[in-house]
Amino acid sequence: MTVFEVVDGIAAAMPAANIDTDVIMPKVFLKGIDRSGLAAGLFHDLRFDDQGRPRPDFVLNRPDHAGARFLLVGPNFGCGSSREHAVWGLRQFGIRALIGTSFAGIFADNAANNGLLLVSLAPDRLMPLMAAAEAGPLSLEIDLTDQHIRYPGGDLHFEVDERLRHSLMSGLDRIGETLTHAERIRAFERDYLGERPWLAER
Repeated sequence: MTVFEVVDGIAAAMPAANIDTDVIMPKVFLKGIDRSGLAAGLFHDLRFDDQGRPRPDFVLNRPDHAGARFLLVGPNFGCGSSREHAVWGLRQFGIRALIGTSFAGIFADNAANNGLLLVSLAPDRLMPLMAAAEAGPLSLEIDLTDQHIRYPGGDLHFEVDERLRHSLMSGLDRIGETLTHAERIRAFERDYLGERPWLAER
C-alpha cells in the first residue's frame, strides 16, 4: 500500500446519498482476471453518456477538478454488494481519501484493506467543507499524523482507529503487518515442533 502521512490536493463534492458499489464500479468492469484498468470504470455511467462521451457537468470531468485526490461524499456511501473492485478503482483513479458522514460497513472494510482512508464527520462538521467544494475546487490537506483536515478558513480534527492509522502510515496491509513478525512466527514454529517432533515428521 502507499504510505499515507500528509496528503494535499483537490476535493470534489459528490453529496448524493446512498451511492452504491454498482454506481462506483459497474459490473461490466468486473470481468478482468486482475485489478488493472479499473480507473476507466470508476463512476462510468456518471462520467460518460451512452455514446461514451464525457459528461461535462460531472464533477470529476471538470478541468478544475482534474487530479482530485479526495471525495466529499453523501451518507451511506459504498452501500450495496461487497465489491472490492470499487475500492481498487478509486485508488487507481488517484483518490486517497473519502470524507463523509457514514459509509457502508463492507465497503469500509475493503477500504481499510486497500489503503483508502475514510474520514467520518458529523453532518454539521461536513457541511462547511461540502459547501466550499460545491462552490468551486477546494484545496485541502489531510494530516494523518495528527488527524487533522486543513483547508482555507478551517481546521477539523477527526478520529481514526489506531490500528488502521498505523497501517496507513506504514503502508502495510494485513499481510505486510503479519510479515513484520516473521522471525517471531518462525521461532514459535521451531519451539512448537521441537516440543512435538512427531508433527515435524509428517
